[in-house]
Amino acid sequence: MAEPTHTPVADAALRLVGAGVGYRRRAVLTDVNLTVSPGQIVALVGANGAGKSTLIKAVVGLADILTGTITVSGRPARQARGAAAYVPQVDTLDADFPVTAADVVLMGRYRPTRWLRQIRASDRAIAADALARVGLAERARTRFGLLSGGQRQRVLLARAIAAQTQLMLMDEPFNGLDTVSQDVIMAQLRDLAAAGTCVLLSTHDLRLARELADIACLVHGGHTVTGPTAQILAELPGRYGYGSQSVDLHTGSAAVLP
Repeated sequence: MAEPTHTPVADAALRLVGAGVGYRRRAVLTDVNLTVSPGQIVALVGANGAGKSTLIKAVVGLADILTGTITVSGRPARQARGAAAYVPQVDTLDADFPVTAADVVLMGRYRPTRWLRQIRASDRAIAADALARVGLAERARTRFGLLSGGQRQRVLLARAIAAQTQLMLMDEPFNGLDTVSQDVIMAQLRDLAAAGTCVLLSTHDLRLARELADIACLVHGGHTVTGPTAQILAELPGRYGYGSQSVDLHTGSAAVLP
């Protein structure tokens, strides 16, 4: 299945061309081709350990780009730090560290090149608005570590919203979340996409991928297949534990397994 070609390069929020990504010269994924327009939501699907997280991390410089190119809004990923907001699967914030929900969201107003810039009243207003958007305005002064898992994930989303970037990257954002938090996050991602933000997220929940994503990217065996979500999910192979068909990752063709 060929990569969608309707997106002009200049207009791409995220573009991977022949990208090989991994760690310490060991490739996890090879020859990844993906072009995403502003306002599109893309779901990375595949088994645990397939390389979904590595692909996301390569965009933000936490994994190595070994071959090919990755560009964010037309700039090489390494030169575009701060152009993408990243919500990791497991945040590095210590739950015992005495920071409030508001403090965490305000971190989104910093940029890698502007750490010494003074926080302004406008930054605090943007952070407060982001926290309100995820339904946690009343928990602004609550210590981050005292929030529930779902609330912490919503705070991390608010931090990404406060960054006001054109690209948002989320690694398994729905893992272990309650229904309320899932609904809040899905609603906010739809709103962000409607406003022109490109969202790339990994998930093993195919129902959520089907409901949310315009494009799906199947990650398996060091390769990827990309296409419209409905088509990719209809072809998901039984050998991956998702269905009754097998996808040839090089041609995109499907064959029914015995």
